[in-house]
Amino acid sequence: MASTVLEYKNHPLRRKDNLIYYGSMDDKYIIMMQVSETKKVKDMEVATRISVQLQLTDPDLKSRDRVVKKSEKNSFYSAMDVAAVWLDRALASK
Repeated sequence: MASTVLEYKNHPLRRKDNLIYYGSMDDKYIIMMQVSETKKVKDMEVATRISVQLQLTDPDLKSRDRVVKKSEKNSFYSAMDVAAVWLDRALASK
């Protein structure tokens, strides 16, 4: 059975625990989002603090040297909003 890849604005979106990767490792840049704080709303955990990083995908760079931009947002929606803009601008500037 083939797994369905979740996409947002034509880029893949993958989650592993509290890390969310947005973009493709085949591209020059990717977004890494880390959920560091959540709160319970009714019966659902909602992200209240998310670190957003625009990173180079170059495997030869040390992880700290890959970070191009970073920000912190207080909702998943605003994190995705900035992530989409950063990724599109970075990929367009090739």
